[in-house]
Amino acid sequence: MLGECLDNVRGQVPLIHCITNYVTVNDVANVLLACGGSPIMADDAAEVAEITSLAAGLTINIGTLNERTIASMRIAGETSNKLGHATVLDPVGAGATKLRTKTATELVKRVRFDVIRGNISEVKTLASGSGSTKGVDAAAADAVGEGDVEATAAFAKALAGQTGAIIAVTGAIDFVADAERCFVIRNGRAEMGKITGTGCQLSAMTCAFVAANPDAKLEAAAAAVACMGLAGEIGWERMLPGDGNSTYRNRIIDAIFNMDAETLEKGARYDVL
Repeated sequence: MLGECLDNVRGQVPLIHCITNYVTVNDVANVLLACGGSPIMADDAAEVAEITSLAAGLTINIGTLNERTIASMRIAGETSNKLGHATVLDPVGAGATKLRTKTATELVKRVRFDVIRGNISEVKTLASGSGSTKGVDAAAADAVGEGDVEATAAFAKALAGQTGAIIAVTGAIDFVADAERCFVIRNGRAEMGKITGTGCQLSAMTCAFVAANPDAKLEAAAAAVACMGLAGEIGWERMLPGDGNSTYRNRIIDAIFNMDAETLEKGARYDVL
């Protein structure tokens, strides 16, 4: 099931328009290429509608937010909706500042997103309209452990029902839910948190998976999350003495590049609640 979603990305090579942050834009492009998609980065209001119309999907990431790109995000999101394209929101740092929180919540009201992917603090902020984060990281008070699995799955399902979007909450344990089902995914390594941009990369990759699997969006989003986590495990296994987080970043991208359906099916560890 999850492996088929990956095969569809590689077979269709969906073009994904990314309005993303300048900290991670190169890694986002390379991860899209690694998973079988094709990236295009454009954030000027004068061309985003045209660029979005050429693509199969749109990822909006508010990581390095500014007033110029907020207008572009609205235009691109509305254009993507009109065309029925896959649309993903990454509300980076929602809850950290008033501007981020306002922008993220307003985008959710104006644009229909197929997937909203963030850490637990960011997603809680969208649910309540306010919150707090540690910069762009989840607040310690929001940490999700094994004892919180059922409650977090229920929260994700409820928010999916309210927004109409698949909710992907990523962290030590990942949750990917629509209003009826929630994939609880246990792939990944804690060391992935030492690399800037794994979340940004995952959001763009999720868009590619959803664009290539329009009739199985929940499974596609879960496949993307599992693929990233599994790549983190494979990449860590290949680390050598003296390697650090820069090498680890590259090994994760290489693991995605070399991932096949069988490896994903065998390596994905998840339950469905």
